[in-house]
Amino acid sequence: MIQRKQTKKIYIGDTPVGGDAPITVQSMTNTDTRDAAATVRQIKGLKEAGCEIIRVAVPDMEAAQAIRSIREQITIPLIADIHFDSRLAVAALEQGAQAIRINPGNLGGPDKLARVVDAAKRHKAPIRVGVNSGSIEKDLLAKYGYPTPENCQALIESALNNVAAIEKLGFDEIKISIKSSDTLTTVAGYRELSRRTDYPLHIGVTEAGGLIAGTVKSSVALGILLFEGIGDTFRISLTRDPVEEIRVGFELLRSLRIRERGPELISCPTCGRTRIDLFSLAEEVERVLQTMQSNLKVAVMGCVVNGPGEAKEADIGIAGGHGTGIIFKKGEIFKKLPEAELLPAFLKELRKMDTEAQL
Repeated sequence: MIQRKQTKKIYIGDTPVGGDAPITVQSMTNTDTRDAAATVRQIKGLKEAGCEIIRVAVPDMEAAQAIRSIREQITIPLIADIHFDSRLAVAALEQGAQAIRINPGNLGGPDKLARVVDAAKRHKAPIRVGVNSGSIEKDLLAKYGYPTPENCQALIESALNNVAAIEKLGFDEIKISIKSSDTLTTVAGYRELSRRTDYPLHIGVTEAGGLIAGTVKSSVALGILLFEGIGDTFRISLTRDPVEEIRVGFELLRSLRIRERGPELISCPTCGRTRIDLFSLAEEVERVLQTMQSNLKVAVMGCVVNGPGEAKEADIGIAGGHGTGIIFKKGEIFKKLPEAELLPAFLKELRKMDTEAQL
C-alpha cells in the first residue's frame, strides 16, 4: 500500500494540491498564448481528456494580457509560466492567473522578486519554484558540479535557496519542482528534496522526448517516486499533442492504483492466430474510451480461442476470428457477429454499459 508523504496543502483556484488532496494531472498548452481562441480550444480539449490544471507560456506582455480572456472561457485553474521578466509575472497575476511558475534566480534580483511575491500575495496565487538542471546558478554549479544521480545537490540547493528568499518576504504558498532530463537524477533529486521540505512537490522529467521515449522515461521516474509516496501533482512532458500527456498520466496513476479515470483497456499483443485488424480495432475502442467516465474494464483480443479466457475479468470484450468475431462479458459469449458488424455492435453495447455504470 502506497503511503503518501503529508505535505502542506495549497490551492490553485479551487483545486487543492498537497496534503490529503488527490494527486493532480497537469499539462501545458503548446499554442501561442497570444491567440486566446486557439489556446482556449486546446485547454477545453485537454479538460475533456482529464487535465486538472493547465499552464500557459507567457513570453511577452501581449501573452500576459491574453490571460484574462482565456480565464473567462475555461473552468480549470490556469498557471502562468514566466522566465526572466518579473513584469510579466505581475501582469499575468493581474490578468487572472491563479498561480505562477518562476525560477526566482533569473528574475533579476531581490527587488524584482519582491514585486512578484507582493503581487502573488494580493491575488492569493501560489508560486511554483521551478528549477531545471539547465538553469542552476553558476556558483552552485561551481560548488557541486552538474547534477547527476550520485550528486544532485546543486538542484536541491538552488530550489531551497529560492524558496528561502520567498519565505523571507512573508510568503509560503509554494510548491517546488526540480526537473532533469535524466531519469535517475530526477528520482534521486526528488527523494532528497522530499526529505528536506514539506512543501508540495510538482514532479516530472523535463525534455523527456516523444511518445515512446517520453512515456517510458516519465513512467519510470514518476512511477518510482509515486510508489514511494513522493509527489502531489505532475506533468508527463511529451513532444506530442498534450492530450497524450493526460492519457499517459492517468494510466500511470491507474497502474499504481492511486486514481482511476474512465475505463481501463486491456488488449493482447497479437500473434500468428490473429485473423482480424486488431490494431485498428484497439485504436478505435481506445479513442471512444477517452470520452467515458465509468471504471469499466474493456478488452480487445485477437482471437476467439483464447480471448474470453485470457480476459475473463473484463466487463466487456471483443475478440476477432476469421471474418467473424464475438462480444463477450465476464468471459461468457454475448454475441457472435460478422467482422463488419462487430465494432458498431460492440461500441453500442459499451456505451450502454458506460451509461448504466454512472447511474
